[in-house]
This record gives sequence, C-alpha cells and structure tokens, in this order.
Amino acid sequence: MQIYLVQHGESQPEEIDPERKLTESGARAVQKVANFLRTSSGGVQVDVIWHSGKARAQQTAELLLPATRAGAEAVIQHEGLAPKDAVEPIERELEEGNSNVMIVGHLPLLAKLAALLLTGDANNDVVAFQFGCVICLKRDDAGKWKLEWMIVPNLL
Repeated sequence: MQIYLVQHGESQPEEIDPERKLTESGARAVQKVANFLRTSSGGVQVDVIWHSGKARAQQTAELLLPATRAGAEAVIQHEGLAPKDAVEPIERELEEGNSNVMIVGHLPLLAKLAALLLTGDANNDVVAFQFGCVICLKRDDAGKWKLEWMIVPNLL
C-alpha cells in the first residue's frame, strides 16, 4: 500500500481572495509536478484522491488527477483534513485500508500525519513540506511505513 501526501499549491492571501484559490504560479508548479509524475513513471497508481474541500486543495487534486491512474470520480472531499484537525482518525483509516490514497491538504496536518506514520509520534518534525510537493510513503508487509520518495516543484 502506498499513500501520497501532497501540500496544496501556493494560494492567494485571504485579503485578495477569501476562497484562497491557487495563484497562477502555484497552479504552474503543481502542473509541473503532475507532468513529471505522468512522464517519469507512467503516473502514480491511486484508488482515490482525498482533499480537504478548501479551494486550493481541490484545485491541486484536480491538477494531479491526470498523473494518476484514477478516474475523475476518484477526487473526493474527505472529512478530517483541515489544517488543524487531529491526525489519528486519518491514520486509523489508512491503517485499516489497503488502497493507494493521495491526500491533498495543508500544514500542519500533513506534517503531523507523516510524522505519526513514520515515527509513531505526530510531534516529530520529519518532512519539510513545500507548496505543491508530493511525498510517497509505502507500508511494508510488517505494517511499517517508509518514505519512498519526495518531489518538490523547484527541483523540476
């Protein structure tokens, strides 16, 4: 099982856009990552793409969809992905499942989820997330999560 944790692309400040949609450069950066994923590995295989429901996360999920082998119906809003939500319910849901999931969300939630899965402690700061980055975690046969790879837009 693999999960992909994605920090949404750069968004507008709330004073300019109360919905905080992606900036043009934020959308371009996410598109660059999507193009890289699609061409370098033939796309990532996910069964579902969860997003928080915030405009910037939904837009990021939709931009990444073509880089996955999932259908358009796979992009869904999922409860519990707001920036300050508790990560334990999401961790339990992932542990009980066996699907490849892409989660498009926000900090600090993504950082805490990665830390919890990788170290058992949500307060460990183990991944330096950036706007539009994707990290891939893989669960081995013993049930342990390991970091497989990470892509950040400014390296592409």
